[in-house]
Amino acid sequence: MKEKLSFKEVLLVGSLLFGLYFGAGNLIFPLELGQRSGVNLTPVTVGFLLSGVGLPILGIVATGLSDSGSLFESAKPAGDFFAYFFTILLYLCIGPGFAIPRTATVSYEVGLKALVGANDTLYLLGFSIVFFLLAYFFAVKEGDLIDTIGKYMTPIFLILLALIAILGFVKPMGAVASVSPTEKYQSNPFTVGFIDGYNTLDAPASLAFAVLIISAIKKLGVVEPINIGREVLKSGIVCLLAMGVVYSSLAYLGSTSAHIMDGGENGAIILAKISNYYLGDFGHIILSLIVFVACLKTAIGLISACSEMFSEILSFNLTYKQYCIIFSIVSFLIANLGLSRIVSLSLPVLMFLYPLSIALIFLSMVSIKTGKRKTIYRRTLAFTAFAAFFDLLVNLPESISTSNFVTNILSFPNKYLPGFDLGFGWVLPAIIGFMIGYIIDKNKEKSKITYNTGK
Repeated sequence: MKEKLSFKEVLLVGSLLFGLYFGAGNLIFPLELGQRSGVNLTPVTVGFLLSGVGLPILGIVATGLSDSGSLFESAKPAGDFFAYFFTILLYLCIGPGFAIPRTATVSYEVGLKALVGANDTLYLLGFSIVFFLLAYFFAVKEGDLIDTIGKYMTPIFLILLALIAILGFVKPMGAVASVSPTEKYQSNPFTVGFIDGYNTLDAPASLAFAVLIISAIKKLGVVEPINIGREVLKSGIVCLLAMGVVYSSLAYLGSTSAHIMDGGENGAIILAKISNYYLGDFGHIILSLIVFVACLKTAIGLISACSEMFSEILSFNLTYKQYCIIFSIVSFLIANLGLSRIVSLSLPVLMFLYPLSIALIFLSMVSIKTGKRKTIYRRTLAFTAFAAFFDLLVNLPESISTSNFVTNILSFPNKYLPGFDLGFGWVLPAIIGFMIGYIIDKNKEKSKITYNTGK
């Protein structure tokens, strides 16, 4: 047993973190915000990095400090109902709800969409059938062929990406941060960038991934929670620097590309056009193949992880293989909505899920001082969920969010929750919930002492 990792081991765990977080889907959002933020590129990117990289690392540190063995265990102090609800919701989001379908649509739009033209519904259908048949096959077989391919593809992918980034700096497509931002990024660019980071799904995913990182650190000889938390933080800084460089470079490329392409494109199409601009048709084909493999590898991992989790915690008498079938079919159906539609539909759920994730990360960190107190957890998360529900409502499709019924409901948070218009109306309720829970818990402890001692 040892207290800390060597520098080489810190780099190893940092690279593992990077591999877990950086999927091909993460490519699209920095490119989008870079292209659309215009002169507000810097504050938007900083906000994005804080929520897209900073929060996920904090999530793993918090889980390590609290000595939780799983996402379910992290949430359990709030009660079994919340633990089941949150775990299932999170896995559905990082699984068949959003993340798995996104792997298919990203690889399609980077590779094939430019070749088939605008009317591509049937092509997406055919592509996604092949994609999810392969994903299901490897997820069920649990074979290592795709992992073997991934070991070679990931470095090549990063090299090609680095090449594009270098060319972007040496021979930019246009001046950086020189165009007018779109309406979304004109005011409060930092907070808008922070909310944009929600799309990566990395913060809630970190609560699920944490067990893998903590297990890796324990295998290297560090077992005490306080030491695990410190070593995760060190490794997290390595990951933060790597992800920061990648995300910033992509945002830069997106910003310079605003001069030569339509700002309404999604990130996958932007990447396809940029790669074709710098690498030509052949380079673009190579990049497309690598993105396909990277996305397929991610889909296999997520189908497998979700199927394992659901087969363990839900008593529906469904096997791992049956869950693989269900999640592959559901992901296929959602993928055919198209990338832009998936991203837009995911936002309401993410606006509800993220505040709960951030609150749980905070509670896990303070638990090393307060302990995993049921009263504190329940009050904090209940108040957070109450306020986050309003964020869900305001981000529903316009036909629903602007209805008289929803508008009347939203008059309350608009009037009484500071920061609601920016997406942070949940912060004050979360703090109030924590304080109420803490006070009640302390009073309970005092009552117990008085009863037991007679003083």
